[in-house]
Amino acid sequence: MEVRCAEEGPGPGIFRTELGDRRQPISQSQRWCCLQRGCAVLGALGLLAGAGVGSWLLVLYLWPVASPPISGTLQEEEMNLSCPGVSKEEELLSSLPQTVSFRVMGEDLLLEVQVRARPDWLLVCHEGWNPALGMRICQSLGHLRLAQHKAVNLSDIKLTRSQEFAQLSARPGGLLQEAWQPSAGCPFGRIVSLKCSECGARPLASRIVGGQAVASGRWPWQASVMLGSRHMCGASVLAPHWVVTAAHCMYRLSRLSSWRVHAGLVSHSAVRQQQGAMVEKILPHPLYSAQNHDYDVALLQLRTPLNFSDTVGAVCLPAKEQQFPRGSQCWVSGWGHTDPSHTHSSDTLQDTVVPLLSTHLCNSSCVYSGALTHRMLCAGYLDGRADACQGDSGGPLVCPSGDVWHLVGVVSWGRGCAEPNHPGVYAKVAEFLDWIHDTVQEKQLPPPMPNRGSPVDHPRLRASSCSTGLAPKALVSSFSFSSELNTSAAGKRLGLE
Repeated sequence: MEVRCAEEGPGPGIFRTELGDRRQPISQSQRWCCLQRGCAVLGALGLLAGAGVGSWLLVLYLWPVASPPISGTLQEEEMNLSCPGVSKEEELLSSLPQTVSFRVMGEDLLLEVQVRARPDWLLVCHEGWNPALGMRICQSLGHLRLAQHKAVNLSDIKLTRSQEFAQLSARPGGLLQEAWQPSAGCPFGRIVSLKCSECGARPLASRIVGGQAVASGRWPWQASVMLGSRHMCGASVLAPHWVVTAAHCMYRLSRLSSWRVHAGLVSHSAVRQQQGAMVEKILPHPLYSAQNHDYDVALLQLRTPLNFSDTVGAVCLPAKEQQFPRGSQCWVSGWGHTDPSHTHSSDTLQDTVVPLLSTHLCNSSCVYSGALTHRMLCAGYLDGRADACQGDSGGPLVCPSGDVWHLVGVVSWGRGCAEPNHPGVYAKVAEFLDWIHDTVQEKQLPPPMPNRGSPVDHPRLRASSCSTGLAPKALVSSFSFSSELNTSAAGKRLGLE
């Protein structure tokens, strides 16, 4: 490299190399100029090097916060190397191909069916149609109920020449393939229009340990279950009269009039006394076990309906046979503790993203040693960066399918909060669909009656052994800890009410 200077003049001294290796003397002024230019170049290089080192340190410092979540698959591969309890066989994450699928399309809400793995979608003829079938189809799509159905004349809509149809057989067997017969047309020229209850939309959408504050309307199905003026657990709105929460949240011998459900909240400081919807019935799953937290779900029937708006709405249930594989990026939200060492809840709704983990991993000896049943699922991080915590119990774990959000899990239990190798455990909503649908249909809301102040219609939960150290993530009073529970380091988080 050759350094040239603009000024030249006579002077003794040093030499520079030029093309052809000719050597000429360089003057004092040239030497001074070269020193100035050299210093400038070295200074610029130093600044660049300093900026590079500073950027590297900044990225290194912020990386644990700003980095995207590690997929469940990568974490499991790491665990497979160090945890002998993880099965080498892959867990079956997808069910057999569906023999019949449904969808509702267009402004006319036309029902379409796909049968026997044929690639084309068939419009459904109205002949043989009945509302009970419409209810079952809506439920299979993740909706709680049928909102409306009607017949539409083929002459009123535009059809492609290749459009085919499906007719109901004379003896429909429900939703199975035998009920649907492909046809070139409909005998009476009418097809089915179907509208299911609205769910899973976020009209305004554009702590949890390791989470962030939530804007109004981001999770319109998030509800707070309060006992008096105190937040106890989270819940998810399924319909104006129904919310779902964790069964362990509701085991308190309390008057029904003391419970309130608040929806559309972001901050608890905005709650006023006697606001919220009163609870008409508390319906824990009949097979709920306080010992291992199995079947940890409960339905709350509200005496007065919630007013749906841009900030209050229902979440969809999982569609029939819908699968969310491990590594799926899902979200958990709530008002629970934002730091596992603190004893107070967050006033502001928090949320965080957590990937789904396989049951094989979570049941390994490195994690929960077989404590998960088929009614549970696991989500979070093996490095403990984010998790649900006390006060988040009963809240939603939701996963997107396109623009629609489905309630995949209910916050249930875990060992501590955000502890390494102990991700959160959730009640698996897909396992409770039949119970939810049957309960909602059977328990129709009666006319309002005077408040009788009757207690919850289930027995008080007896204190159980704390040797496992597995803690439901509901808030617990200090009285419960001191009088009923073992407060050892292993079991003080158990917190059953």
